Amino acid sequence: MNYMKINPKALAYLYVSAVLLFGCGGTADIISTPIENIDTSPLKVTDLTEAEKKNWGHLDLERDTIPGMAVDRAYQEIIKGKKGKKVIVAVIDSGIDIDHEDLDDVIWTNKKEVPNNGKDDDKNGYVDDIHGWNFLGDSYNEQLEYVRLLANKETSNPRYAEAQKLHDEQVQKWTQTKTQYDQIAQAINNAHETLKKQLGKEEYTIEEVNKIESQEQNVQQAVQIANSINSSSNGLSMAEAVKEIKTLQEDINDRLNYNLNIDFSGRKMSDNINDLSDTDYGNGNVKHVKKSEAHGTHVAGIIAAERNNGKGVNGVANNVEIMALRVVPNGDEYDKDVALAIRYAVDNGAKVINGSFGKSFSPHSAWVRDAIKYASDNDVVFVHAAGNDSNDVDVEPNFPDDNVDFVEVSDTYIRVGSLAQKYGSKMVSGFSNYGKKNVDIFAPGSAIYSTMPENEYDFNDGTSMAAPGVAGIAALIRSQYPKLTAAQVKQVILDSGLPLTTKVVVAGDASNVKPFADLSKSGRIANAYNALIMASKIR
Repeated sequence: MNYMKINPKALAYLYVSAVLLFGCGGTADIISTPIENIDTSPLKVTDLTEAEKKNWGHLDLERDTIPGMAVDRAYQEIIKGKKGKKVIVAVIDSGIDIDHEDLDDVIWTNKKEVPNNGKDDDKNGYVDDIHGWNFLGDSYNEQLEYVRLLANKETSNPRYAEAQKLHDEQVQKWTQTKTQYDQIAQAINNAHETLKKQLGKEEYTIEEVNKIESQEQNVQQAVQIANSINSSSNGLSMAEAVKEIKTLQEDINDRLNYNLNIDFSGRKMSDNINDLSDTDYGNGNVKHVKKSEAHGTHVAGIIAAERNNGKGVNGVANNVEIMALRVVPNGDEYDKDVALAIRYAVDNGAKVINGSFGKSFSPHSAWVRDAIKYASDNDVVFVHAAGNDSNDVDVEPNFPDDNVDFVEVSDTYIRVGSLAQKYGSKMVSGFSNYGKKNVDIFAPGSAIYSTMPENEYDFNDGTSMAAPGVAGIAALIRSQYPKLTAAQVKQVILDSGLPLTTKVVVAGDASNVKPFADLSKSGRIANAYNALIMASKIR
């Protein structure tokens, strides 16, 4: 499943819930964590500007006191207009808006294939694969992997009982969540209607709301709800809140109706998912099937949005082509699709692969692991998101991986955890997985601004956003220093990161404090500036 977190604005609605439960003046205890000095760097005490918020992942810890990847500094002091060699980066993800204004000039085109002639011109096994391949066909919604296990009644599977227990827990959790958010949505919608009536217009400011003098109870509660949302979400308006809560309700309903529904089947193709040799399926349409299928577009923009074109955002890498591989549905991806997509990417010229997806159950994990080894054997870097379960992945299973009992099959696989933009004891994203053995490095992943379908832009959270930042650094190195092997590129990224030894809050739990150095193999945060300097010294 894609590793993008629910929009952080969703947290604002929990405050609405408190208003509903406790009324005026109700408060909840807030656990605070101590502010600690991070090594020798000062803490940033001022809020980020709007420009910094949209670009913080490219800023520099030394110069800006923000734990970004020093991308801007790398361009200003090292690259300085040097283009380097073109690098193909495969994005294995949901569909990508290849016509987006900030992506249309960086999309890979298979020049050996004649568009729309119904023939496999280049004999690679895929007909009309002009910009990549769509392994999902017309499919969109899907079950989670452990739900498929239950649906197929695989009682002999050693994890069947675990799957059943997890399913029961998740259905209960999401059913309760649905009830809660349905109530919150009703309160927000009612409050919005009340305030519209009071002010006589659809759009209004919080200042206008606070000038309302009515003593009616429903009006006073509407004012309090508006203030709760505004104060807890950096100025979210009621009109925006109505839209946001509708999206959240849709996400929750999808979880119950599709992801956790044992009776649902989302695959619309006739292939045998348990036969890796059955490859005659899918099509060449790599675009998103609906606007909400935005994950792949957001990831692609982080890597390669056109730089300095006066639009939207700048990608990390300046001389890349994005190969689009539609594999990740609204639910868990199939191991077969992932394995074949990795092999497609390698066979068709990708030198870096980004995989911002994952799951805790993987019936054919060996297929994917073999494909990761195939990428390594063919000099391709594979960058993978660590996952958003707040887990230690040295203990909790997370797929795909590159090892069996910590014996690695690849020396080009990089697993990435997520950082938040505030440098200090809370700099590790609360949702991020971690692991001294199985996570390699950390990179910016909270509130990352990037491309969205239909020429739009927005912020998203997740290790899904951290991985493509590192994939972009890998592409920069491979572009500027093409003689380096994929294994050398990985080692440069890990060795050139900024090492931090301070203690940080882990998994968003103030009582769980660990040295940052214990959360990954390198104990570092990715740094493009240092990586390019180190790469230049390898002969």
